[in-house]
Amino acid sequence: MQESINEKIGFIGAGNMAKAICEGIVRKGLIKYSQVYVSGPHIENLISWKEKGANVSTENGRVVVESDVIFLAVKPHILPSAIVNMYDTLPQTPLKSKLFVSILAGIPMQQLENVLCRLEGCRIIRVMPNTPMMVGEGCTVFSPGQRATERDIELVKCILSVPGICKQVPESLINAVGALSGSGPAFVYVMIEALADGGVKMGIPRAMAIEFAAQTVLGAAKMVKETGKHTGELKDEVCSPGGTTITGIHALERGGIRAAIMDAVEAAAKKI
Repeated sequence: MQESINEKIGFIGAGNMAKAICEGIVRKGLIKYSQVYVSGPHIENLISWKEKGANVSTENGRVVVESDVIFLAVKPHILPSAIVNMYDTLPQTPLKSKLFVSILAGIPMQQLENVLCRLEGCRIIRVMPNTPMMVGEGCTVFSPGQRATERDIELVKCILSVPGICKQVPESLINAVGALSGSGPAFVYVMIEALADGGVKMGIPRAMAIEFAAQTVLGAAKMVKETGKHTGELKDEVCSPGGTTITGIHALERGGIRAAIMDAVEAAAKKI
């Protein structure tokens, strides 16, 4: 178990990513729900948070006042109205400097600094997580703003390493990583579905085909991570001369699988 932290953690936005981050760090003993402040536009959507012991509100300003670290976890198109609500519900008295952590796809640091400019001295770290954080296998990168301190960086790494891996990158790579690891799970789900479809075509019952396809992808990924071998080497270890696997590989290459996946990552990156 990792050492607990004393900071109060806030979430403006109460959706799946906010829940994934919060549940992960609570489960690991990093914080307690009593240290969590969360806001959303509809109080009924915050009931599950309240039942776990979090402090809930429809006022974004309250989350900012009460928290040391505030995650901006709304959908990108909701950001303007969320910021309006935040400023409208902030007290008139000056606030101490706050750390904002943005998980908003496609919102660059400069834009974040612009919308938060009324909060004097605030620090910003831009983060790109992915949904497998919900099962403790996330892949997150972050880029700190100019005012972010070493303590801020270590704190964010500590929080976001709990539900997976977390690495610092230049902001110029954030969108590319978003396409690879952020959109990537959806691409892999399509592959799992296609593997299962192939199994069904050859007579395997659907439920079994999906289970076996998912486990096959999980096992292959674990082989890549734990052996340290190049993916080409691992592939070659499965391909016997004139065998079934190399025949299947030939079919994949004929279908342009590599180009299709590369095109998908490129298209997603350009869309962000």
